Amino acid sequence: MDSLHEETSKSELTDEERELFSKHMPEELPEIQSTGIKRRHFLKLLAITGGGFLTLQLVDAHNLLAQPLVDQVPVSPASLENAVKVSMRINGVRKSLDVDSRMTLLDSLRERLGLTGSKKGCDHGQCGTCTVLVNDRRVLSCLTLAATCEGKEVTTIEGLAKGDDLHPMQASFLKHDGFQCGYCTPGQICSAVALMNEAKAGEASYLTADVRTISKNLQLSDDEIRERMSGNICRCSAYPNILAAITEVHTGHDVSQNWRLQ
Repeated sequence: MDSLHEETSKSELTDEERELFSKHMPEELPEIQSTGIKRRHFLKLLAITGGGFLTLQLVDAHNLLAQPLVDQVPVSPASLENAVKVSMRINGVRKSLDVDSRMTLLDSLRERLGLTGSKKGCDHGQCGTCTVLVNDRRVLSCLTLAATCEGKEVTTIEGLAKGDDLHPMQASFLKHDGFQCGYCTPGQICSAVALMNEAKAGEASYLTADVRTISKNLQLSDDEIRERMSGNICRCSAYPNILAAITEVHTGHDVSQNWRLQ
């Protein structure tokens, strides 16, 4: 079966999980018991509880960050004007689809393929929420026409995890609580993954003092990371935690958490 259409696997609730959902989300409990915990259930619970210990335990127990936000259902276009056929590899899977020549990559991912991990924020290329990787480089999918992606490799937040194994950047964001409402998180993580590749390739930034002396495998300072991530806006201002998460992956050394459960 096409992995994009696979249903989220069901799982039996533990006594603690059943009590947790009964207390905070009783209206959702029948569906959860029927279909299993899905990522949107977790995000709602996270918002209600503020990230309680049992809530965070669900992440490891059910690998919720590696799951799509909603069930992935193929969406048929109601009508297409100026239709063009586009073929690209999305998260490692070759996909061919008919799109309007004016359709953005973001709308194609969300509306046509059900990959709703990439979020639509400002829709003007100013917030970075829609960031995905095209040929391993970060792009703003709200400003990228799907028709320009013919033959290219597109990676979204759904494609970073390998089965049950989170991408190191996803795991680090989780460890350092690099998200609050979580809306910007997919774009932040995709951008951070691309940032790692840019540093390895020795690409300069606005803060590079002398572009004639740079080499590969750059060791980025906190200011460098902030500057390179400046295109991704977090309305919750979780910037210190995001910086800690990226620094830990970039340096390969543990960074102390600056948050504690009360």
